Amino acid sequence: MKKSLMLAILVAGIAGFATAGVAYADDDDCSVPMANWQPREAVQKMAAGQGWTVRRIKIDDGCYEVRGFDAQGREIKAKIDPGTLAIVKLKRKDRDADRNAAPGGPAAPPNNGLFNRDSKPGIGSK
Repeated sequence: MKKSLMLAILVAGIAGFATAGVAYADDDDCSVPMANWQPREAVQKMAAGQGWTVRRIKIDDGCYEVRGFDAQGREIKAKIDPGTLAIVKLKRKDRDADRNAAPGGPAAPPNNGLFNRDSKPGIGSK
């Protein structure tokens, strides 16, 4: 009884992993046959038309992936449909704004006497 139960669990587990692998393999963002793909030069031209400076073009999840900078100098990562050259996903990152901005805007220093511009830092009372 125990052996047949363990065998049934093992078979079900293997079947589950096999099914998950097939589902994962079909999870591409683009599903255009290679015969219908536009060449990389067309992707480069489309990106230039958007005002992008292309650093890299590669293939990811069945799409072209373009990395570079937009017209404002922000870093971008875009997934492009290889057949229509439509933008499937676009992420922009403004490094300076991310680095310098505090959540909710700039914070004022606490009013506890430690952060006065007119006094020198020191330890203890005078």
